[in-house]
Amino acid sequence: MTLRWWHYTSLVVLAGGLIVTALIALVVTLIYPQLPSLDILTDYRPKIPLRIYTSDGALIGEFGEERRAVVKIKDVPPIMRQAILAAEDDRFYQHGGVDYVGVARAALANLTAGGAREGASTITMQVARNFFLSSEKTLTRKISEAMLAMKIEHSLSKDQILELYINQIYLGQRAYGFASASQLYFGKPLAQINIAEAAMLAGLPKAPSRYNPVVNPKRAKLRQQYVLRRMHELHYIKDSEFQAALQQPLHVHHDSQVAEVNADYVAELVRQSLFERYQDQIYSSGIKVYTTLRRADQEAANFALRQGVLDYDRRHGYRGAEGFIDLQHSGSLPDDALESALDDVDQVDGLIPAVVLEASPKKISAYSKNGETVEISGEGLQFAQKFLAPNSVAKTHLRRGSLIRIMSRDKGGWKISQLPQAEAAFVSADPHDGAIRAMVGGFDFNHSKFNHVTQAWRQPGSSFKPFIYSAALEKGFTPATIINDAPLSLPGANAGEAWEPKNYDGKTEGPMRLRTALTKSKNLVSVRILQSITPEYAQDYITRFGFSADRHPAYLTMALGAGSVTPMQMVAGYSIFANGGYRVQPYFIDRIVDGRGALLAQAKPVRAGVSAERTIDARNAFIMTTLMQDVVRHGTAIKAMQLGRHDLAGKTGTTNDQVDAWFCGFNANLVAVSWIGYDRPRSLGAGETGGQAALPIWMSYMGKALKNVPESQYAIPDGVSVININPENGLRVSDGGIPEYFYQEFPPATQNQWTDDVIGLPGAKSPDEIKDQLF
Repeated sequence: MTLRWWHYTSLVVLAGGLIVTALIALVVTLIYPQLPSLDILTDYRPKIPLRIYTSDGALIGEFGEERRAVVKIKDVPPIMRQAILAAEDDRFYQHGGVDYVGVARAALANLTAGGAREGASTITMQVARNFFLSSEKTLTRKISEAMLAMKIEHSLSKDQILELYINQIYLGQRAYGFASASQLYFGKPLAQINIAEAAMLAGLPKAPSRYNPVVNPKRAKLRQQYVLRRMHELHYIKDSEFQAALQQPLHVHHDSQVAEVNADYVAELVRQSLFERYQDQIYSSGIKVYTTLRRADQEAANFALRQGVLDYDRRHGYRGAEGFIDLQHSGSLPDDALESALDDVDQVDGLIPAVVLEASPKKISAYSKNGETVEISGEGLQFAQKFLAPNSVAKTHLRRGSLIRIMSRDKGGWKISQLPQAEAAFVSADPHDGAIRAMVGGFDFNHSKFNHVTQAWRQPGSSFKPFIYSAALEKGFTPATIINDAPLSLPGANAGEAWEPKNYDGKTEGPMRLRTALTKSKNLVSVRILQSITPEYAQDYITRFGFSADRHPAYLTMALGAGSVTPMQMVAGYSIFANGGYRVQPYFIDRIVDGRGALLAQAKPVRAGVSAERTIDARNAFIMTTLMQDVVRHGTAIKAMQLGRHDLAGKTGTTNDQVDAWFCGFNANLVAVSWIGYDRPRSLGAGETGGQAALPIWMSYMGKALKNVPESQYAIPDGVSVININPENGLRVSDGGIPEYFYQEFPPATQNQWTDDVIGLPGAKSPDEIKDQLF
């Protein structure tokens, strides 16, 4: 009886086996011919985004649907490969595409757990699914996946398959591939990651959204710990390495930026320029653009502008809480609820949003957006001290639930700050060819994408005076020409009204040399100069510097910078003084290469003294440079002498009611412009002149950009004479006096006469006549 039972059982098993074999054969016969070609794998061409770099190779931005950086398997660090195998497929190098041992193990684990807890997909099967199949959970798809995996294993080596997986897998935040994810989450190349970071990345493929360290840091940490345990069990890491990795803090980037240096405004300009040329293919064809920016210059500009705006903001006091978040009547909210409350509040350039949990005049406890509960006391509270007073009843009073901004202190710890309302712009360039070296279009690109360098049309104020003075030199004025700094009343725009321009300080000083007038930025002198050369002549003359005549109406207010300019125009205009009189066009794209490294385009800028058009006389440029050197050495920009250099020249600019503050300056090899103001024009406040608000930004940048750079020399061009003059009256003297520069055709006959009629005192020919008319 037992024998018969065994006989029947054997027949059933054999029949079942034959049926299963027949079904498999049938499936293979039907499905295998339908499997796709592997050409897409053997000729792998992933979608690679547009990437933009500084001239020295630092990444400043990328644009594309997929963030991807392709890396060769030989360049993947061993610890990263081991972490991937531990997390996804530790028998990868043993199986043939389908891991039957893994399938059995997963089936047993799922049976024991009472549900589907563990999968059995190999890395090869994931490659098959990611390249060729959908993610639908059907038997047909699973069979196709297994068969395709075996086909891949027969066509490619194990290292080739792993390389495809490493580059193709989705890892959250639009990042595809581990090289891209390393840069995105940790701000470093894949070759530089440590064990803890490798385990965090290797944990992402299972569920990129669930284990994303930006979105779900706690779940990501649990997944990382699992991967580390698997690495330890597989003897990829030692006991000491395992324990160290478990304890090592991870510094995850929360802004989802992959850039090595912040230059978002330039990156966006490049994107727009490339889109006009190549349309949508720029987002997937792997084009690389190398700009003219220099990493060190851009970083110096970023710091200078940020610090300048924050310093200005602090001078004008704390405005109170940014908002209020209801934290219920008592108790404290769980971290998840606090994080949810801060979800819609963006971090702006290091100013981290935080919710006050407890507040007193001596200490604040706050939960920050980066998930940390911080305590602020002492110096960290000084900025907001009056908003912590017990008797304060203002809506912006700091209390539990107040939304504030915090930032790290140089000495460690935290301090209260606030989101600035003022905006700023900074741009620098090589005056010899117009190559942009640094550009910051605003305080924070994510907060405002309006590029104030190229898009903000603002009044330049006194920073426009050098162009008027340059026109005057062409009309026969000299640095020693005497002009009267005296009250002036002219017909106004409306009948019966008078226009009475004033100097910034409201004072007048009588007759003075043109050089002195620019050094002290005398408005009344500038108006008289323009009155003499005529606004129409000046309006035409300034077009030599790249300014539009229609934005500078031919009125006397042009002398005070009442027209409209952009910082980019100003850097181009001042470059002409710096390079000896040549017109160069600012540019920021040096070269473009395709995904295979072939050159698509190369900039061919004109160069001063070689191919650029001469737009003003070399003598004019030189004399104007000496005038602006005096502005730095003795005038409104004297603070710049703190840099300890004698080759700097420039001009401050302040408009009526301190609405716009400028400083435009240069040496022979670098020109830079800084501006600060409000998007909706209003006063920056009393005393916020170009020298107070804009010059410190310029100084901070130039101090770093010119560090260890020898001082440049300005050679006196042919046709310039050095003549001794009496500084009191501008007269030429044989002995004594001070040296002054003149065009060589400066008439010798004027040696003991006034160099010109005193502007504003027609017919005055001698000091006595001048005194009679003035006093």
